[in-house]
Parts: sequence; structure tokens; C-alpha cells
Amino acid sequence: MVVSPAALSTRQNRGVLLAVTCLGQFMVLLDNTIVGAALPDMQHRLHTELTGLQWIVDAYVLLVAMLLLSGGVFADRFGRKRVYLTGVALFTAASLVCSLASSVGWLIAGRTLQGIGAAALSPASLALLAAAYPAPHERMKAIGLWAGFSGIGLAAGPVAGGVLAEAFGWPAIFLVNLPIGVVLLLAGLRSLDETRNPNAPAIDVPGTLLSVLGVGALTYGLIEGGARGWTSPLILGSFAAAVILLAAFVAVEARRSAPVLPLRLFRQRLFNVSNAAMVVVGFALMGSSFFFSQFFVYVQGSSILHAGLETLPTSLAMVMVSPYAGRLAARYGFRIVVTVGLALAGPGLLALGTVHAGTGYWNVWWRLALVGIGFALTMSPLTGAAIQAVSPQEGGLASGISSTTRQIGAVLGVALLGAIVRTRQSGGATFEAGLNTAFLAAGAVTLATAVCTGLWLTSRGRADS
Repeated sequence: MVVSPAALSTRQNRGVLLAVTCLGQFMVLLDNTIVGAALPDMQHRLHTELTGLQWIVDAYVLLVAMLLLSGGVFADRFGRKRVYLTGVALFTAASLVCSLASSVGWLIAGRTLQGIGAAALSPASLALLAAAYPAPHERMKAIGLWAGFSGIGLAAGPVAGGVLAEAFGWPAIFLVNLPIGVVLLLAGLRSLDETRNPNAPAIDVPGTLLSVLGVGALTYGLIEGGARGWTSPLILGSFAAAVILLAAFVAVEARRSAPVLPLRLFRQRLFNVSNAAMVVVGFALMGSSFFFSQFFVYVQGSSILHAGLETLPTSLAMVMVSPYAGRLAARYGFRIVVTVGLALAGPGLLALGTVHAGTGYWNVWWRLALVGIGFALTMSPLTGAAIQAVSPQEGGLASGISSTTRQIGAVLGVALLGAIVRTRQSGGATFEAGLNTAFLAAGAVTLATAVCTGLWLTSRGRADS
């Protein structure tokens, strides 16, 4: 079979595009887990408390959560190549700011910029892929490679973070993004074609701002409440501001013709339940994993490198199981797979709530793996359930909302479980006892959600209104 030069050129261009988009998403997901391994070193070198560590994580996750949907609209409206490369440039520059930070404040500022860059980069990379592969079977294959390669970043984070922080100190975990970012910019400028959607909706600026400010105020209250006192005027004011801002967000979204979050989608019970469960997944997974390295370093006395290696069972289990979760859901139904996943993750977290300084690693790793397997079984089916609940034309929007709700859960998980640990310590308990309480709380919430999803989600993923 003779391949024409035009077809060969198209195939090569698609290969470069696939490599560029996969590497960009790899960089974003690497930063999700690489930071966790370096948190003990950050705490030591920057002389910060638990509150500072929470902000280092949540400043990034909060901006990704609140701008993710807007990032996709920006890409469609202003050009996917332009938004993607802008996101790469901002993420890379922010990584440099993080690496040079001499205080917690500067590091949080850099992490905020990273979050904005990631919120532009991630949806634009997927939009570029979708435009380059119009045939459904080719598109699914490309997206599968994109997701699979991205998952490697998730698994590599703890090891890379442990190695770099141990050898060079925490700034090195951000410096690794610089060569990746430069390569992406050079390759993207030369090889990517610009695409856009001429019918893309207008940007919902009021809705985006209100959502960022509302969830930000709630996060501030949860993180700072343990340090400043839950009844202090500042904390009570932040909670009141969160209620007002989020109520205003709902009111604004209900009246806009092109809202960032169409409220009509929440008339479907399946859509509501799947997204509520996804909030819990983000809450329990991110909130608990925030403490994994800290447990091994501060409770069991491991080095930062060993702690990074010891947290691997969770991320490796997720990378290995995730590709099969969607297939299992298609075969056995969303309800069964999601319920089983949560029913595994919940006991795994409860089991982590009983570990102590003298627990051998042989009796810890399986608990971490159980958490990873359980949550890996839930995420893809929950996204599939959300997509199934809406019309085919709104599948992309439903997927984006599902990712956003998971990120919101992650923000709240780091804030609330951190508040539990801090409150227990202020009451005289040890850090170990605080961690145990946080893990037990996450496990209890996860198990309760398993019961609810088992009762509410239909096995065939149909919405019943």
C-alpha cells in the first residue's frame, strides 16, 4: 500500500500534536502528586505550619477547579493553540516563581499562577486532540493515550518528588517543569494548527469571578479556622461571605443565557448523584493523600525519599486499575462498579486510621493500595454517569463539570481534614492522633457515599427525573 505524501504529513502532524498535548497534561498531573512528597521539606525549610502547607496545595487546586470550565470556553472561542500555549507559558513561568520563592507567600502566589496556567492548558489540550481526530474511533484511541500517558505523571510524582527533594531540596520539583515547558512551547509554535469554534458561547465573567471568590472564601475559613479560632470575626465573616457569594453565583447563573455552569443540568437525579459522589471522591482522596508523606516522615521517621516511595501503592493502583473501570461499568453498570469502588476505598481509609508509629510497612502498603483501587474504580464510571444523564451535545460540558466537582472536593478535603488535624492538636492530641482522626473521617464519609450511590444510581446509568 502506497501512502501519499499528504497523508504521511497529516499522520506526522497528528503524532507531534499527540506528543505535545500528552506531555502538557503529563506536566500538569505530575504537579498534582510531586508536591505532596516535598511537603515535609517545604515545612522545614520555609518554617511554616500545617496551614501554610494547606495553602500551598489548595491555592493550585482551587484555581484549577474554578477556572477549568472557563478554560475550555476560552480555548473554543479564542483558539485552542493560542490558549494551550498561553497556559504552557504561564505554567512554566509560575514554576520558576515557585522554585525561587523565599517565603510561603511567594510560593502560594506561584502556585496560584500555576493553577491558572493548568486550567488553560488542560482543556485546550483535549480540545486540540478532539479537533485533530474527527473520526470517533480514532478520537477515543487518542484520548485513551492522552489519559494513559497523563496517568504516568500521576504515578511518577511521589517518586520524583522524593528523589528531587532529598537530593536538591523542594525547589527542584518545580525546576523540572522548565525544560518540559520550553520544549512544549517550541514544538507547539512550529507544529500545532490553530482551531476554534465559531459558535462558542460568550465568556461568563460574573459567574467565574463569583465561583472563585465564593469557594475561596469557604476555603479560607476552613484552613484558617483552626489557627485563628472558629468563632473569630474573620472566620465567621469568611463563611458568611462564602454563603452570600455562592448564593449570588446561583442567582447569576440562573439568568445568564450562556452560564459557565448550566443549572438546568441539575434537574437530572443521575447527574446530581454522580457529581455529589465525585465531590466525595476528591475530598477523601486528595484530603487523605495530602498527609501520606507527612505520616511516613513525621510519625514513622522515614526520609523524604523513602516516604515518596512508600506512598506509591496508591498512585500505582490508580494507574493500573483506571483503564479497566470504564469497561467494567459498561459491562456491569455504573451503580455496581461505583459502589464497589467506594466500598473498597472507605475501609482502606478506615484501616489507615488505625496505623501508628510502630506499624510495619508490610501492614501499611495494602491499605494505600486498597484506597487507590477503590477510587480508581469510581472516577471514570462517575464521569460516564454524568455524561449519560445529559444529551449527547452536552457530553463535553458534563465531563468538564465532573472534573470540576472532583477538584472542588479536593480543595475542601485538604482544607477540612487539615482543620481536623489542627483542631485535634490544639486540643492536646498528637499529630499521629490527628492523622488517625482525619483518615477515619474520610473513610466514614466514603462509606456513607457508597451506601447512597448504591441506592440512588441506576445500574444502566439512565436518569430518572
